[in-house]
Order: sequence, then C-alpha cells, then structure tokens
Amino acid sequence: MNDAVAAAPITSVDITASEHARFVTWLRDVAPYVHAHRGRTFVVGFAGGLIEAGALVALVQDLSLLNAMGIRLLIVHGSRPQVQAQLALKGVESRFANDVRITDAPALECAKEASGEIRLDIEAAFSQGLPSTPMAHSKVRVVSGNFVTARPLGVIDGVDYQLTGVVRKVDADALRVTLSNGAIVLLSPLGFSPTGEAFNLTMEDTACAVATAVKADKFILLTETDGVRGADGELRSELTVQAAESLLASDQVKPDAAFNLRYAIKACRGGVERAHILSYALDGGVLAELFTHRGVGTMVASEDLEQLRDATADDVGGIIKLIEPLEADGTLVKRPRELIEREIDRFMVLEHDGFIFGCAALYPFPREQVAELACLTVHPNYQAFGDGERLMKRIEARAKAAGIDKLFVLTTRTAHFFIKRGYRPATVDDLPHARQNMYNWQRRSQVLLKQL
Repeated sequence: MNDAVAAAPITSVDITASEHARFVTWLRDVAPYVHAHRGRTFVVGFAGGLIEAGALVALVQDLSLLNAMGIRLLIVHGSRPQVQAQLALKGVESRFANDVRITDAPALECAKEASGEIRLDIEAAFSQGLPSTPMAHSKVRVVSGNFVTARPLGVIDGVDYQLTGVVRKVDADALRVTLSNGAIVLLSPLGFSPTGEAFNLTMEDTACAVATAVKADKFILLTETDGVRGADGELRSELTVQAAESLLASDQVKPDAAFNLRYAIKACRGGVERAHILSYALDGGVLAELFTHRGVGTMVASEDLEQLRDATADDVGGIIKLIEPLEADGTLVKRPRELIEREIDRFMVLEHDGFIFGCAALYPFPREQVAELACLTVHPNYQAFGDGERLMKRIEARAKAAGIDKLFVLTTRTAHFFIKRGYRPATVDDLPHARQNMYNWQRRSQVLLKQL
C-alpha cells in the first residue's frame, strides 16, 4: 500500500453495521434459553444485603423481564441487616447462636417492621412504568400472603431460640394457583403457626422450602458470595449433587459459601432440578447466569448436564447450526443435511443442557488401518475451556478401539492446534487412496498425521 494513500476512515455506518451484527448474534445465542425457560417455575431468594447495596431496582427490572418471557416467579427476600438496623434504632441487643438469631418479642417486632418496609419497596419497584426505562409497558402483579406455616426452632444445645422458627409447611396449591394467574409471588422470611403465632425465619430456609414444595425448575440464591470455590480458589461453575456433597465433606469450602451450598443440595434432593448460587453485587447476574452457557455463579444439578456422547438423529439440527458459520467462511467443507443424517453414527457431540456446542466425526479406512478426524468444531463462545481437546481425545480413543493405527486431519486454518497435540505435517500421498481421490486441490488443505 502506498504510504501517501490514507486509510479509509471508519464511518458511523460501519459502526452501526457492527453493532447490528453483534446484537443479532447475541439474540440468536440466547434464543434457546428463552425457549427452554418459558413456562418454568423459578424461586429467587436474595439476601437483605442486596437492598442495602442499592441493587433492588436493577434486580426488579431483571425479574420483570423474566416474567415477561413467561417464567413463573416466586421471590423470597432477606432482612437481616434491616432487622439489625431496627434493633439498633430501638436500643435492643442482638443475640445470635451459631450465626442464627435468637428472636425474642422485641426482635420479632423489628423483623415484622423490616419485612413490611422491604415488601412495600419491592412492590413499588415492580409498579414502575416510566417510558425509556426497562419497566416501560410492564404490568406486573405482585401477590403476598400467609403461604408459609412455621414452627419454633426450639432448644438446641441448651440454647432457646424463642421465636426463631423453621418452615413446617408451604401451601403449594395456593402458590400454583397464584402463579397460574400470571402474578409474581412475594414472600417475606416470616411464618405463622396454626395458633396465630409469628416466627422469624431465614430467607434461605424459606426459599428452599418453597422451591421444594412447588417442585420449582430452578432455585436461585443471590448472596454475599459469588458461588462456591474449591481449595484452589477456582469458582466451580457446575456441580452435581454428589460432587457438591463431596466438596462439603472435604471442608474446602468457606463457611458462608458452605451455608448456601447446603441449601442448594437440599433443594435438589427435594426435587428441584437445579440450584444456583451467585453474587448480588454483579449487576445483571441473574440474566447472565440463566442465559449464558457458563453462567457467573455456581449451579448444582441432580445430574451432570454436560455430556460428551455419540450423536443421534435428533442432533442433526444442532450440528448443522454449529458448523454453518464455519462452512460459510470456508473453514469447513459444506456438508449437506442429508449427508450428515446418513453419517450421524460417525459423529460425537458435546451437549450442555440440550444445547449442542461441540462436535467431531471419525471416518475410518479399515484397509489401511487409518481414519480421518473431521468436523472438529466448538462453538466460539466456549473455546477457552479445553472442549476441543476433549473431543479429539474421545475420537482418538474410539479409533484405537476400532484397531486404527493412525489419524489424519485436513485443515486450512487450525494446523497449529493439531500440531501442538501431536500431529505432524504430511502430504496428500500419505492419505489412503480413497481419500486421495476426494482431495480438493482448490482448498489445498494441509494434511496432518498422528500415530496412535
């Protein structure tokens, strides 16, 4: 390029086109989650610290959006810092044992006042409808009530917890009727006995009991912690119930996170499909957790949601959607749908919660005891987690089991990926004769070979 020729300036049209493309891509990426969540029941419990942090309005906007998507919501708020403030205001001493409040009559009155104020604030936030805000055109009805029956926690290790209680029963039928009418259910951490007594409950116990009673699809805890971390300090984005219990037993989890994790496990053991623990300090955390593959917190599930498995005919659509962008830019050779359907038994897929985000295929040439590793693809949003190598290793294992001695790949863009993993440059003459006849000299793909 001649130095005297100035580069063309970036115009607003270019920027608009780029923003448009990003928006369309993002919306298409979240569409599967929108379909998956519609009509589902989520219980969201959040600590009182979220309100102190000034995050209530943002959370309400996000929950209103979920409601507009057809998600049925039950919300349970916490109130510990607000109760503390009420007690301090009245000069009443706070008493705790094992981090559980001992609720005497004055403390219960403070709990009632705090919950009443919080409930009104939440209802007011859901009533917003100003133009040019996320709440514009929203018509959200919030219903509260005496849905929770409680009993005294009692005397434990010689400590009388007085009016501190635990959930005894949840009126699940009444909650389902309320949800079926399109309303959001809002519950405070208070319960009532058949004799009319009120008890101070924890948000976690209340939310977990509600989630198990209505057999919620998701139980979401917004807390001071950002999830569950192991001894290495790494955030565990996904745990099975069994793995979560093992992690607790190892004493590697910090006390606050362990407290939340126990309720997540309890909810899953009680019939909830998935429980999520995430920080209320992250703006939009609920949306990021629900509408992205990796999420931003820790999810506990009754079974492992990620599978590396043989493909079936039901996966054809997912494979095509995954490889279409790479076929369009020339990275992969275009494969007609009919061909993938015929050869589906050659494919393996990586699936997470019904979403196909990786695939690879094995094409054997038994006479030469050689096979081709083909169509190795991982969705671009998930390429930093080693899934491509997982697929490669599984294909290599399948090849070894079939008596294959060598694997080869043909690539125009990703030779470095394969060379780092033991493949060496080769020539077209090193390919099986049948594959040599199909070699596309216009693409001039590099040939890489690996001895198994």
